[in-house]
Amino acid sequence: MKDWHPDLSRSSSPRYMAIADVIEMDLRSGHLVVGDRLPPQRELAKRLNVDFTTVARGYVEAQKRGLVDSHVGRGTFVTGGADKERQGFAPDAAPDPRRASIVDFSMNMPPEPDDPELIARMREGMSAVAASLIPLLRYQGFGGSSMDKEAAASWLSRRGLVPSQERIFVTPGAHPALLAIFGLLAKPGETVLSEIITYPGMRSIAAQLRLNLVGLPMDEDGILPDAFADACERLKPKALYLNPTLQNPTTLTIPARRREEICAVARKYHVPIVEDDAYGFIPQQGPAPLAAMAPDLTWHIGGLAKCIGAGLRLAYVVAPDSKAVWPFVSAMRANNVMASPLTVALATRWIEDGTADTILRFIRAEAAARQQMVAAILPAGSYRADPISFNIWLPLSNGWTRSTFGSHTRSSGIGVVASDAFTVEGTAPEAVRVCLGGPITREKLQGALEFMAHALEGPPEMAASFF
Repeated sequence: MKDWHPDLSRSSSPRYMAIADVIEMDLRSGHLVVGDRLPPQRELAKRLNVDFTTVARGYVEAQKRGLVDSHVGRGTFVTGGADKERQGFAPDAAPDPRRASIVDFSMNMPPEPDDPELIARMREGMSAVAASLIPLLRYQGFGGSSMDKEAAASWLSRRGLVPSQERIFVTPGAHPALLAIFGLLAKPGETVLSEIITYPGMRSIAAQLRLNLVGLPMDEDGILPDAFADACERLKPKALYLNPTLQNPTTLTIPARRREEICAVARKYHVPIVEDDAYGFIPQQGPAPLAAMAPDLTWHIGGLAKCIGAGLRLAYVVAPDSKAVWPFVSAMRANNVMASPLTVALATRWIEDGTADTILRFIRAEAAARQQMVAAILPAGSYRADPISFNIWLPLSNGWTRSTFGSHTRSSGIGVVASDAFTVEGTAPEAVRVCLGGPITREKLQGALEFMAHALEGPPEMAASFF
């Protein structure tokens, strides 16, 4: 149905909504049937004498209603949505609607597995855990059993870390671990350091603990060692927070030489390092962790949310020495009692039987494929990314501001977060983080990226003609 020419006057909605409305009307009337291929977006825009973004938003709205689906290299096809069953198609299996929630595409999540064999393997692990269900409903000792710590040690060894079990703790996620660690290292009003553009969770933790968070200037290799040393002289900081691999949001990875320089400054001024290694497992060959270079100074946090799944709220924490163990245990117990034994058991099972490694390989491959899509659609040099990061860092130009760009893309399914969320101090740059992971498919991501790329070709005024 490449010659489909919708009559937008049949709908009183704005033009982009009218496109979706007419698709639905024509599907009900039989003018469109499941499997029909709709015209390419640019072709339909010319046919209707409307802006490309109007058609792009219309197709996105139709996708949200379940009326169409897009396939890279093939086009947009009518799927029928709720009318599938009326036309003789079996309805798709769906999760219990009581579990349904709005997906927040602004969260930096790994791509979700879609391989049936992998999903079946993951379910087998859950079934195996369920066989020992009753003991897992009891209170457990904090930090994980010997079996869980062995699995944690095995997982951490992939990053070149070989700490003793006494220094390893299984915690309910990186965020509560960070909260406990900074609660131990600094008192209200005292200074801690971070990158000037940093993980928003660190800003929230500093605010909650009433700490003075100071951002250090950066270049393409991370924080500047001289600036770190100067801050140590002037501010007497209690700790340095770093997200050194595939940093959120800029995607930079601090190279080995810069890591050594940072550790040297920290050692000179006796400043503890808190290493949030959320993305450390994603690169197959990355620099050694700071905890391997300065184990006596570094709190290492190896979260599983980014390398296995965001809902697996676990992190493996390595304390710098035995003196730090008991205060940390007390702080974590006060806030969390223990990590969920069911979740811990599942993670241990997946690590032991190789499922975790299989998931990690899928995430690497899918993240790389999505970054290749970005490289094919956005101009080279217009954004910052790593070949396997889950996001890009996008400086804005042509009169776009972070607020106008976020508003423009909100309806497209693109996860965009303005730079304000990441800026520790000073004026936030005109830039946004664009997320590529989570449940969005490659096909829908391509449409969203094309929508974004078209908008960036000119000033906001050119992209705002939706009605």
